[in-house]
Amino acid sequence: MKKGFPIAKPGQKIGLLGGSFDPAHQGHALITREALRRFGLDRVWWMVSPGNPLKAHGPAPLAQRVEHARQILRGDPRVVVSDLEARLGTRFTADTLSHLRRLYPGVRFVWLMGADNLVQFDRWDHWRDIIETVPIGVLARPGWRMPGRHARAARIYAQAELPPSQSSRLADGPAPRWCFINIPMSGLSSSEIRKRGDWRNG
Repeated sequence: MKKGFPIAKPGQKIGLLGGSFDPAHQGHALITREALRRFGLDRVWWMVSPGNPLKAHGPAPLAQRVEHARQILRGDPRVVVSDLEARLGTRFTADTLSHLRRLYPGVRFVWLMGADNLVQFDRWDHWRDIIETVPIGVLARPGWRMPGRHARAARIYAQAELPPSQSSRLADGPAPRWCFINIPMSGLSSSEIRKRGDWRNG
């Protein structure tokens, strides 16, 4: 494996949580712990993106966001903070997944997202390729349970949904396969933290 890339063995179940993490906060840590438990994952990789194509303004420097994310996790060995997309030279999830599946044959990847992202998922570049490539674990966030349940992508792929009682089996079957779970709520958001103060200078 190339230097700077996370280590994973064939058969392992790896959750992928992408985003700008500008900044990372305890809400990210909460959904990660729940994803590990509910989806039966061995590891979760936080993929700190160079920039979000759907956001108008650029984030803080990548190295700063990666370091802050590691501080939030406090050395949890089950979670890896990575700048994979910068190393791969990808900006869109579909391209990132294509590279990862070639680099890690036999690894069972699961894409993780909040219910708020499910609402806009059909706007993502090649979103159908994503859902047809890897199982997707959706985690409910405050105010997004009902909008997420009625998202266009959720309606189109309704037949591929696993009930929450079978969430631990999400990574065991082929895509398309997704599961929507409710988790303990956290109202934290990166945008609210940015509004309260300039964490980038902290």
